[in-house]
Amino acid sequence: MTKLTETRFTAQASVPQGRPQRKKNLVQRIGKGGFIASLPFLAPALAAYVVFVIAPMISAVRLSLYQWSGYNTDPQVFVGFKNYIRLFTQDPVFWTSVQNTVVWVILSLIIPTTLGLVMALALNQPLVGRNLFRSVFYIPGVLAPIAVANMWRWMYNPNYGVFSEISKTLHIGDGSGVTFLSDPKVAIYAVFAAFVWQVAGLNMVLFLAGLQGVSKELVESARLDGANNWQVFRNVTLPALRPTVVIVMVLTIVHSIKVFDLIVGMTGGGPAQSSQVLALWSYTQSFLNHDFGLGNAVATVLLVVTLVLVVPYLIWSTKGADDQR
Repeated sequence: MTKLTETRFTAQASVPQGRPQRKKNLVQRIGKGGFIASLPFLAPALAAYVVFVIAPMISAVRLSLYQWSGYNTDPQVFVGFKNYIRLFTQDPVFWTSVQNTVVWVILSLIIPTTLGLVMALALNQPLVGRNLFRSVFYIPGVLAPIAVANMWRWMYNPNYGVFSEISKTLHIGDGSGVTFLSDPKVAIYAVFAAFVWQVAGLNMVLFLAGLQGVSKELVESARLDGANNWQVFRNVTLPALRPTVVIVMVLTIVHSIKVFDLIVGMTGGGPAQSSQVLALWSYTQSFLNHDFGLGNAVATVLLVVTLVLVVPYLIWSTKGADDQR
């Protein structure tokens, strides 16, 4: 066994080994000192959560089984699963939105997450002006998505946008400027670039917070044992960042699944519905096409997809954390 492996085992062994003792009787945990004792403190937040989150979810699922135009003068007609049948068999835009949402989620888990981690590792070093760089990289994360959309739409403008001016200066293309947002093949990726610019800084801040919990003694011990930067990151830093990685992954999945503002502000789902996503298509069917049944059916599918992606990952990550203990 190498000294580096011993260091890694030491890091894992530093966590108390008390898992069997934590398995208390369910009645005792719910009883005194448990859930019942904390209920008065949880009640206000729980009531708000039920009113503003759970109730709208239930209402959306219920409306997905009805045909309704959204006007109070029109009756809600129960149609069962006909909206879902229409959605899966007669709505080609729905499948485009599903494909774009899946691509968006996959790219979000790879590009802004990796970029945020790299920036955090770099700015965790004693660099000159690192606080300034941290602020500059984080500023896009506090901007409203619709403001970011307007900013990037201007940058993509084929007549006076910054990218068009750069392409003309470097004599790239035919001199007419970039047409990313009007090209069905690349429009969704052009919008995704704005998404990366906005969320990478937020991921960086989360990873920076996680890096503060990495034991400096273990890092120094690993370096004394001859570990290089990659070995220190793999065997010491990354295991300590596991809770932060879970948070970043879950937030990234949720944000990418419900992306709406950027696409509305930059393309509106076009050109030719090529940049549609599930959240925008649900809004379009409900408020623009006045088909609340079909729109809520899309919203229900979006809810199911979110639960399918997030809940198993949370269970797996929690189980992994318990196994390490």
